[in-house]
Amino acid sequence: MGNRLSAGWKRALSYFRRNGISAAGLAVAERLLQEAAQKGYAYVPPTPEEQKRQRKEAEEWKDPPLLSVAVPAFETPPAYMNAVLDSLQAQTWPYWELVIADAGSTDALRALTEARRDPRIRYRKLSVNLGLAGNTNEALKEIRGAYTGLLDHDDLLTPDALYEMARALRESRKKGIDPVFLYSDEDKCDGEGRRFYEPHYKPDFNPDLLLSNNYICHFLMLETEAFRRLKERPGYDGAQDYDLVLRAAAGVFSGVPEAAFVHVPKVLYHWRCHESSTASNPESKRYAYEAGRRALEDFCAAQGWQARAEDTAHLGFYRLGYQPD
Repeated sequence: MGNRLSAGWKRALSYFRRNGISAAGLAVAERLLQEAAQKGYAYVPPTPEEQKRQRKEAEEWKDPPLLSVAVPAFETPPAYMNAVLDSLQAQTWPYWELVIADAGSTDALRALTEARRDPRIRYRKLSVNLGLAGNTNEALKEIRGAYTGLLDHDDLLTPDALYEMARALRESRKKGIDPVFLYSDEDKCDGEGRRFYEPHYKPDFNPDLLLSNNYICHFLMLETEAFRRLKERPGYDGAQDYDLVLRAAAGVFSGVPEAAFVHVPKVLYHWRCHESSTASNPESKRYAYEAGRRALEDFCAAQGWQARAEDTAHLGFYRLGYQPD
């Protein structure tokens, strides 16, 4: 609780410095209302009975899709990687693979992964740190699954995350739709991964909202061939996922049905908050929001739109100003 309060005061002070006392007062009031609405939230994992049912259903699935998860790692604390591995091995969907691209300076993570003796877990040691985008692209080279999910090296998936993604994929295909990507709701967890709070219940796919904020974020699964074509681009580290999602969603502006961008309305991802994370302290990664603004402007230029992205009072939210043609 103390860490959460400290993070809250840091955000409030940062907001005050950027926007002045009146705007800061309104933001605090808005935040208090939000926290009141979320009071009493507790993440409830699927019961053992429900997990058993999901496993049984998965076993009876005809032609089950292999779902891949890519984790770029760099100097990852072993406790965090162990938690990542635990969350994958606890999945009720058994048809998955995890690819870790490790750019760290030691072989500590190799030892952790090999100790699991699970052929679904694959480790690749990188000779140089290529940054978040480059390390993710290296993991992508090893991917075999039809869809690839992005998981940060210190976050967690819920036990039913991949099952729910597979189920949503099947339901979409029954309607004749092959999704471009799927995404879920999320919440935050403390540094120990034991307390869960601040659920983010997202709307269904909304291209207008996406042009102002990366509300999609976690948990994102992208069709692997589309991912390979787009890749993550260096130069947008901190906002590389926003840049990727914008480019993946570009087709909606030229005829791809919105139904191809699937929202799974369930918390499937726990975003770990610690002192250095954006979730806990937005100012710790101000560069990420600047990269997001550049990614948005680049996306607009690629569409032939003359537009300039501006920061708003809220970090990570942008306003597009369109210029006359």
